[in-house]
Amino acid sequence: MIKPSKLGYAELLVKDIEGMEEYYSNVMGLSLVEKGDDGKRYFSTGLDHHNIILTPSNESNLFGIGFQLDSQVSILDVKKQLQAKGISAELKTDAEPGISEMLEFKDPDGFVLHLYTNIDTPAPRFKENGIVPNKLGHLALASMDPIKTAKFYQEVLNFYFTDCIDERANFLTCNNDHHVLNVSNLGKLVGQSNLYHIAFELRDASHQYQSFDILAKNNIPIVWGPTRHTAGHNIAAYHHDPDGNLVELFMDMDQLITGLGYFDPRPWHEDFPMKPRYWDDNAAWGTKYEKTLLDYAAKKFQ
Repeated sequence: MIKPSKLGYAELLVKDIEGMEEYYSNVMGLSLVEKGDDGKRYFSTGLDHHNIILTPSNESNLFGIGFQLDSQVSILDVKKQLQAKGISAELKTDAEPGISEMLEFKDPDGFVLHLYTNIDTPAPRFKENGIVPNKLGHLALASMDPIKTAKFYQEVLNFYFTDCIDERANFLTCNNDHHVLNVSNLGKLVGQSNLYHIAFELRDASHQYQSFDILAKNNIPIVWGPTRHTAGHNIAAYHHDPDGNLVELFMDMDQLITGLGYFDPRPWHEDFPMKPRYWDDNAAWGTKYEKTLLDYAAKKFQ
């Protein structure tokens, strides 16, 4: 069975490559591990060769997602399993720094997916300046057909379905985090598949407050939050990076006990046990943002 163990990296197409390099280096506090001859920048949160790839472009969007499989899995066996599901995947060797072998194919929205078992671990460790998140936590996809895309990740990559919000968003995970993907209908609303937001996990409340101070010192306003979400119950706040992407900084996300089908109990859960369910909104504290987000997205992709 094909089953990723974690969200490994996101590749972003960026217009302001210098501004984004400065942002990820000195604001987010990631380590610049390598620059490619093609202008790509490879950033690590601390362990892997890269967790963020910045690719110079004339547009700003998500290009691809890397998912890491268990180290003992055979890539060739995974390729056969994908073929059996009617999906053509190309086996690539040394296509990206740090990854000797990967499979490449696309999801229904056209985002490139990479499956790999091993990535170099130069382990630059956590930096001491900038926000310095624990990890790349999740990606929110603005889909042209969120139901179709969510089913793809469930049926092809065996993701767990964890929650949904009205008809707007579907939450999926490949591990114990409440979600590593959020598939929303925003792409359909703006007429283009795109990145809804990218999210990084912080350690605790003090780390989150410190992060807000760092954003303020760099004249980067918080545009939504902090708020406690309903789906996932994480406490989140959002800002825009230099390319206009929405970036979430969160902590305290629900953890799925996969064998039991419910989330590790927390004091703020409405139900005990809290199981995957339908929510009509995603702001437990009443801090609304959807209209602002839609207005901004419409301008960005018009």
